[in-house]
Amino acid sequence: MKQIGAYLWNVLIAIDQLGNALLGGWHDETISSRVGKSILKGGWASTVSWPVWLYDHFIGSVEPDEGWDKSY
Repeated sequence: MKQIGAYLWNVLIAIDQLGNALLGGWHDETISSRVGKSILKGGWASTVSWPVWLYDHFIGSVEPDEGWDKSY
């Protein structure tokens, strides 16, 4: 059963990364990481009033080693 859970989690991450790539993002970065970077850099996502739990999720999901800039 644990393997099925891990498999499903991997599939969800893959779908998230595919969505990011389809939106013009880096193929190995999640949408949450991309939104978190936008918040931290003062981009479009910083102008949205996010619920606290979602804001924390985005900031915690930032992958500095992924994305077009890879330098954040």
